[in-house]
Amino acid sequence: MRSGGRLGRIQERIKRLIIEERMPPGAAMPTESELMERLDVSRNSVREALKALQAMGIVEIRHGFGTYVGAMSMAPMTEQLSFRTVAGHYRGESSLLQLLELREAVETGLMARLVAEYGGEPGAGGERLAALEALVSQMREEAHAGAVRAETDRAFHSALYAGLGNALLSEVLDAFWDAFHRVRTDLAEPRADPVVTWRQHAEILAAVRAGDVRRAEEAVRDHFGDIRERLRSTPSEPPTRQPRFDGSSVTSVAAITPQQR
Repeated sequence: MRSGGRLGRIQERIKRLIIEERMPPGAAMPTESELMERLDVSRNSVREALKALQAMGIVEIRHGFGTYVGAMSMAPMTEQLSFRTVAGHYRGESSLLQLLELREAVETGLMARLVAEYGGEPGAGGERLAALEALVSQMREEAHAGAVRAETDRAFHSALYAGLGNALLSEVLDAFWDAFHRVRTDLAEPRADPVVTWRQHAEILAAVRAGDVRRAEEAVRDHFGDIRERLRSTPSEPPTRQPRFDGSSVTSVAAITPQQR
């Protein structure tokens, strides 16, 4: 316990150094020797602390080149959400539904701001609406071809909220989206009707363009409600097939065999 507490304090001091010196992502960190001197700790302690901070995305260790301030992305959060969701599912919990409710609450709550930003506005707002319209048209083509691509779905949601000018919000919403779609277990069946998916996104855009907050909120609820019903319509028994993760997920490193109860 004492060692863990000491390591935690060293991590906090390194984080404070990054903040106090206003170091941007990609900036070179002090060398190990400089950190040893400034923090009055051993080389092993510095290395352990830096490895822990790298796992959080706060620093990036480039072997042979040094240590740099990390990109500070939401990747660690996405991994945590993905793992927590699938682990909960294999314990028999409604973890995917819980994550879906979180996404729905956030996105529905943003509709008033989106309508104020986009609804009937010329200039940049009009350009963003045109980009969203192009994505909806792409969804229509994909739907009639048999399936709306996940990348198109994600691009629509990302473009929709990007206009709010809040980079942190966009990153958090992307993390929610990634976590939900990377956990592709049997619980995600049956698959969506691609035409319904296209029409739901078209309705969200139409409501935003019309400046109708209530209609926009209802369109978002309908979209998430459809997903919720599909999730609830699947069997409640533990799945018998392996979960299908993206290759980029840490949870794909080893196969998971569900525990039968």
